[in-house]
Amino acid sequence: MRMGTATTLQSSLCFSSSHQPSSPFPPSNSHLPNTPLTPTKPNSLLQKHPLYAPTHKNLSLQFKEKILCLEIMGVDSGKALSQNPSLHEASLNSIQSIISSFLQSKGIHQKDLAKIFGMCPKILTSSVNSDLNPVFNFLSQKLKVPESKFRKVINKCPRLLASSAKDQLKPALFYLQRLGFKDLEALAYHDAVLLVSNVENTLIPKLGFLQSLGFSKEEAVGMVLRCPALFTFSIENNYKPKFEYFAGEMGRKLEELKEFPQYFAFSLDKRIKPRHMEVVERGIGMDLPQMLKSTDEEFAELMRQKSG
Repeated sequence: MRMGTATTLQSSLCFSSSHQPSSPFPPSNSHLPNTPLTPTKPNSLLQKHPLYAPTHKNLSLQFKEKILCLEIMGVDSGKALSQNPSLHEASLNSIQSIISSFLQSKGIHQKDLAKIFGMCPKILTSSVNSDLNPVFNFLSQKLKVPESKFRKVINKCPRLLASSAKDQLKPALFYLQRLGFKDLEALAYHDAVLLVSNVENTLIPKLGFLQSLGFSKEEAVGMVLRCPALFTFSIENNYKPKFEYFAGEMGRKLEELKEFPQYFAFSLDKRIKPRHMEVVERGIGMDLPQMLKSTDEEFAELMRQKSG
């Protein structure tokens, strides 16, 4: 269940008053024992909420409050509980401490939480000291991200908060820098997804696949440096079908891919095939950047110019 009006509700249900406007309502009774309750007289603001009544009557007050807190933030509670079973045992206070006392202190806004927790519900049960704080230290010390820009980086890639600074982020950064990724600002603000990609299971295999197509290691590295998104594409669903079409139907040479690796970023069915077919039908010669980067209007104009 999702609430379309969640963003308009007072966040005092889930956030500490130090970060939000004061509320005339008393705090929720999340400290009550975790036993089935069906009180006849509401003693918590959450119990007065319209979502409270439909919840299962055998659920404890504490669990209902937890569900409503997630829903009010705009997070699908069912999905979150399914993807992060630890949420079942987590106390509402522990969730509040992550949201109010830590993430908001790092500049994360309430309106950002639905996206962040929706993508990575694991964060809701993370340890501030051993999990989350090391990530912000990594951003500050290794990527030179100022505190005022933490929000921008996290919103770009929420998975950073669900990744181990020691076991994932630092090894990935080390590997990328060895390849030649020197622009820390670009890694932080544009290509942070590379930092949450496993080196052995994702980055190395994809670089190896490019080499298997006939590129030297130096050429393959040059391609990913020019188009970092190559590290994010699926070998089976992207590389293979697009290369087969490139080498087979299009009959083009590897040199063109080396110069324009962005080819793999375009849709095979919606951009590559239809435009290639039109070029072939009209007997027109056109390089990959011209054929694929142009808008529909620009492509039509190119076709008219070359046809005339």
